[in-house]
Amino acid sequence: MSELKLSTPSEDFDWESYEKGETNRGVSKEVLAGTYEQSLSKVNDREVVIGTVTSINKREAVINIGYKSDGVVSMNEFRYNPDLKVGDEVEVYVESQEDKKGQLILSHRKARATRSWDRVSEALESQEIVKGYVKCRTKGGMIVDIFGIEAFLPGSQIDVKPIRDYDVFVDKTMEFKVVKINHEFKNVVVSHKALIEEELEAQKQTIVAGLEKGQILEGVVKNITSYGVFIDLGGVDGLIHITDLSWGRVTHPEEIVTLDDKVNVVILDFDNDKKRIALGLKQLTPHPWNALEETLKVGDIVKGKVVVMADYGAFLEVAPGVEGLIHVSEMSWTQHLRSAQDFLKVGDEVEAAILTLDREERKMSLGVKQLKPDPWEGIVNKYPVGSRHTAKVRNFTNFGVFVEVEEGVEGLIHISDFSWTKKVKHPSEFTSVGADIEVLVLEIDAENRRLSLGHKQLEENPWDVFETIFTVGSVHEGTIIDMMDKGAVISLPYGVEGFATPKHLVKEDGSSCKAEEKLNFKVIEFNKDSKRIIVSHSRIFEDIQRAESKNAAAEGTPSDAPEKKKRAKKAKEEVITSSQAAEKTTFGDIEGLSELKAKMEGK
Repeated sequence: MSELKLSTPSEDFDWESYEKGETNRGVSKEVLAGTYEQSLSKVNDREVVIGTVTSINKREAVINIGYKSDGVVSMNEFRYNPDLKVGDEVEVYVESQEDKKGQLILSHRKARATRSWDRVSEALESQEIVKGYVKCRTKGGMIVDIFGIEAFLPGSQIDVKPIRDYDVFVDKTMEFKVVKINHEFKNVVVSHKALIEEELEAQKQTIVAGLEKGQILEGVVKNITSYGVFIDLGGVDGLIHITDLSWGRVTHPEEIVTLDDKVNVVILDFDNDKKRIALGLKQLTPHPWNALEETLKVGDIVKGKVVVMADYGAFLEVAPGVEGLIHVSEMSWTQHLRSAQDFLKVGDEVEAAILTLDREERKMSLGVKQLKPDPWEGIVNKYPVGSRHTAKVRNFTNFGVFVEVEEGVEGLIHISDFSWTKKVKHPSEFTSVGADIEVLVLEIDAENRRLSLGHKQLEENPWDVFETIFTVGSVHEGTIIDMMDKGAVISLPYGVEGFATPKHLVKEDGSSCKAEEKLNFKVIEFNKDSKRIIVSHSRIFEDIQRAESKNAAAEGTPSDAPEKKKRAKKAKEEVITSSQAAEKTTFGDIEGLSELKAKMEGK
């Protein structure tokens, strides 16, 4: 165990002065305290001073302002400046030199607020770049802390390109320029875009100066519209029109590119000031027509998808960027349908035959009906003249109806070939669209694909018989069915119509015949070729009167007048009776027409 040694007091120590409070060579404590006080900084409450950061942790920063004690400031007050470090000088506001615990109370936020409007005004005048803390989103933009003032950052001033997600900027410290101050309403507007534009302007001048047609540049998809895509070339915007995105058809540019894509583009054109730059994307790849098989020729069968429909036809994409037109006339042998939508729709996959192929003009015409047999081949053998068929009515014209015998084979029934006896003014009086009708082939024009058809020809011509029935002078019972200025139409037996002028419609008592009246009419004219019968009611009693006058003149005896009237009446009855009898006898005795007679009597 070591031996304990005792120290001895210094012989030079002045114990007497120590007891009197006099130390350090006769200097009193009061003097030393005054000297210490003079060595410290003079600070006052509610004053802004400059301090130095002496230490930092996650919660607070210790600031030395040269006072006898250091102050502590919360790190929340330095959120706008995440780069704060030990040794940085900062402004602080002295709230109190000593609190109840004897601690110095400082505030950085109040110091900034005290001088904030002066600093903001200086930044606006000098165009100084300032740092700000993005606190939160607001309508139309963001709220930014600048020198302790809440400034407004419009959405359009965040970046040169459209912002799709504002939230990514919240809680970030960024650089800004003060662009507007309203002292009356205490409003401050800042911009981050202005800083970017200054940088881009220098780049833009360099890029624009070197622009050349055909030059290939890399760019970023900045915006997509229905008519094209805007590309950022590094401060300069160019437009790729929708037609220059792909050799194939593009419904919307989003089918080809997406926002923020990096793409290579070629400069197609620009104006004198190089403010409008036209770009191309498809031009960087070979034209699909150049890659088309050399062996492909007219007559070959190709397969493709319908990409566009029009009334006149459909565009078929047979390869990416290679399209051919199927005209509506080449879709079917049927001719009564005239709209392409009746045959195809977008998205249909069909086969077609190549009708024409022009590689230089990059045009191709196609046909679908060529894959089926042509119905007009051997038409003379299928539908010989005189053959009988059932057709479907497709459409009317003023001069007749078009009917379809089979798909692709159509013919015309002229309005004069509907009926032997009835005068048809419009086809709708005789048939209807979509109805079936029996026809007889009258004539074939294979070269022009025309058939002349008839309906009345299915029955024998009754006018050969009518010629022997409606002889001139014969009397027949008829009904007035139509009254006109020029005369009246008379319905005669067997469905035949006759015509009487007004002077032949006068009755024996002098009155005029009326519609729907049933009377006797004498045939005064018959024309088989024009199928015309002219009749007269007046002629019946006029002929009798002339006969009576002639007889009276010949006999010259007035006493015989009653007897003459009896003879005249009897003669009139005999004329009508004999005419009707002759009509029935003649019609019934004609060999080979008994069937026709039965049909007519049935009508």
